[in-house]
Amino acid sequence: MEKFDAVIIGSGLGGLLCANILSKEGYKVCVLEKHFQIGGCLQNFTREGCTFDTGIHYIGRLGEGEVLHQYFKYFGLTEKVKLKKLDEDGFDVIGFGDSDEEFKYAMGSARFAEKLSENFPEEREALKKYSETLNEISDCFPLYNLNEIKTNIDETEFFTKSAFDFIASFTENKRLQNVLAGTNLLYAGVKEKTPLFIHALINNSYIESAWKVVGGSSQIADVLAENIINDGGTIIKSAEAKKMIFEGHELKSVELANGERIEAKYFISNIHPSETLKMIDPDQTRSVYRSRLLAIENTISTFNLYIVLKKESFGYLNYNYYYYDTNEVWATGNYSKENWPKSYMMITSADPKNNEFAESITVLAYMTYEEVKKWENTKVEKRGEDYEEFKKERAEKLIDVIEKKFPDIRKHIKSYYTSSPLTYKDYTSTKEGSIYGILRDCNEPMRSSISPRTKIPNLFFTGQNIILHGVLGVTIGAVVTCSEIVGMNNLISKIKNA
Repeated sequence: MEKFDAVIIGSGLGGLLCANILSKEGYKVCVLEKHFQIGGCLQNFTREGCTFDTGIHYIGRLGEGEVLHQYFKYFGLTEKVKLKKLDEDGFDVIGFGDSDEEFKYAMGSARFAEKLSENFPEEREALKKYSETLNEISDCFPLYNLNEIKTNIDETEFFTKSAFDFIASFTENKRLQNVLAGTNLLYAGVKEKTPLFIHALINNSYIESAWKVVGGSSQIADVLAENIINDGGTIIKSAEAKKMIFEGHELKSVELANGERIEAKYFISNIHPSETLKMIDPDQTRSVYRSRLLAIENTISTFNLYIVLKKESFGYLNYNYYYYDTNEVWATGNYSKENWPKSYMMITSADPKNNEFAESITVLAYMTYEEVKKWENTKVEKRGEDYEEFKKERAEKLIDVIEKKFPDIRKHIKSYYTSSPLTYKDYTSTKEGSIYGILRDCNEPMRSSISPRTKIPNLFFTGQNIILHGVLGVTIGAVVTCSEIVGMNNLISKIKNA
């Protein structure tokens, strides 16, 4: 039986970052990945020469001097990952089905407020206060700025106040309220539940600066994997962890699907906490703890449409487009077969040979797991004709809705491909294909949060479920997880001086 200092289950971003940190610190690390490809949500796939991202569509706070740029320097990513900055005057554009008016998110706190003031001149002061408050909230989270900044904000409010109520406190204008919540698809917000810190940290991140990875986000996984191996670490693909083995109440090893056991001093799970618990005998954890983790609600999933465009046919959009069929962005996850989709997010990727035109388009629309549950025991590409018909019917409906804002879209389509919540579940091991993991609830902030430290002393969680999803959130989560082993002050000092 091979022995390591740390075994990390899952090679998603959180797992790879933890492996980088620990291997840098001299730990003998092993990453286990059940698929033949590493990366989790960083994975890409290629169709007809076009590269499509599966989970990481754009990244915030990555400009020179900004916090994620410093994290990327520490991980050796800044010089090796190709990036493109989105339109500074409108990196996100919000549209509604009842109007031709568009609303642009601009980069920079002051510019953000000023740009939206063109649509809402009477709300200029409210917009300034709103964007300034996003900055103040972000400053209250030390790892989001790598500096100690003191504010007078009551931090408990971040977790107990809803994002909806937070936005409504700045303006009574319903259209503006919906515009400010217009990037809801970035966090799958629920009106009565989503805490304001989720909305504030995510939106502030992109307002600081917004970037696309050119050529596919799997570049990030490739660089991180190379770092791990160069530092003496091991990555094993097609190695599914099935059971955690204890001696008494001490976790000693992980048993793989092939029966092999891998021993370590520490274990970090980058897969969903409820999936982790399936590998642990119930008598090794308190029933109250187990029940709480298993009962936490998860965010909704999405149906994804991947369009290959005809050459030099559709212009490249250096922004992300969000569409809502009505002036109510919080309810689009509640739909019927007849009125689906009620919203979507659309992203274009530039043609590498001619940046004036788009090479492909990715469109995301909310979809519940219940819609595909009857096929959950099937395998990828072997789900049957009825499943393929279901996806085709939904793709055509989605294109119909896209045509409301982009009337000629069909004539530009060469071909298209689709994925459902089942696809996402199978490739990322996310429970029920949940796009952002657990759903935080401002009404029960403690019950709907997960600590990196588990009730088993040498087992830790990492990934999007412990701090926040997204590249910055998962990066900070990895730092928090590894600080349990190597110490926070030591780690932060090294990141700041990278």
